[in-house]
Amino acid sequence: MCSGTHYAFVITMDILSVISHALMITFFVFVMMVLVDFINAGSGKRMGGLLQGGQWRQYILASILGSSPGCLGAFMNVSLYVHGMISFGAIVGGMIATSGDEAFVMLVQFPGTALFLFILLFFMGIVFAWISDKLINLLGITPCESCLSSQCEQCDSDWNTQEDIRGNFHVANMMGNLKSLSFTRFLFMLMITSFFVLVVTGMLGPAIWNWKRITIAALSFTIFYIALTVPEHYLHDHIWDHIIKKHIFRVFLWTLGALLFVNLGLQAWHLESFVHQNMIWILVISALIGLIPESGPHLVFVMMYAEGLVPFSVLFTTSFIQDGHGMLPMLSYSLKDSALIKVFNLVFGLGIGSILLMLGF
Repeated sequence: MCSGTHYAFVITMDILSVISHALMITFFVFVMMVLVDFINAGSGKRMGGLLQGGQWRQYILASILGSSPGCLGAFMNVSLYVHGMISFGAIVGGMIATSGDEAFVMLVQFPGTALFLFILLFFMGIVFAWISDKLINLLGITPCESCLSSQCEQCDSDWNTQEDIRGNFHVANMMGNLKSLSFTRFLFMLMITSFFVLVVTGMLGPAIWNWKRITIAALSFTIFYIALTVPEHYLHDHIWDHIIKKHIFRVFLWTLGALLFVNLGLQAWHLESFVHQNMIWILVISALIGLIPESGPHLVFVMMYAEGLVPFSVLFTTSFIQDGHGMLPMLSYSLKDSALIKVFNLVFGLGIGSILLMLGF
């Protein structure tokens, strides 16, 4: 009995620890999403001018947009593509460079490796963008037959809702927002304040003052300032309706599920030995999971890499092929083009990933 009670207690503590870890990761993802969206605000409509100058400029810009954490860069690439501003190869490269919401989680779990992976995917995106354009010419494939007729409402919406909010860093603007404090702004500020207190007191996150706690506290303060200054419509449309409603709850659930899978798998299912004995199949599965146009399922491989269960080649393969929510607006525009992009990325990603695995990476 005592042994059973002790085991149940240990399992309960493990689950509570996993929940705490998932909350910490989710909040950091939320903070980074807000910062990225805030920085990107106002940049959308200036992209067209940067594209003038040939295909290599398209490849580089598409990969830069894809490399930006989250889905905004991928949505911009889709919008550029359906308006005929970038080639098929460029959007293939942009999707290769895209890591979706998992990019934020990787920055929390293993920042050094994550940055190396993002840089590697950026250059891979440029190279395979060029290769893709060459291949479709050689194979006689004709994607995007009516690029100039915009049918992609979602990506057009994401393109056109970019706005210039640089004039909102004034004390007068802050005081005006406080005087007419909305419930959404109040709730947002309360959430940030509560998390800040939990982190500073050590109830959540690092138990001691180190660079992680200092960074999280500083980011929390920055987001609180953004909450005070941004216009009401920006707060609702960008932060509340898009980031919180569409992303954060999913990120938390997938992160929690992935952490529970890895933690319980290590304790009860001999996950480590199974993975090591079937690494080729794990690589193939990671590639196939990468075809899913959704941020979340790939987090299992992110957490497995963080725990040392899979090598870099598996993380690379799933990151190369998957593109978070980036393909969703593309699916509404052209199923044919979406399938072509995914086939190209699957073949390229599985090929390079297999080579890395054979080389011991």
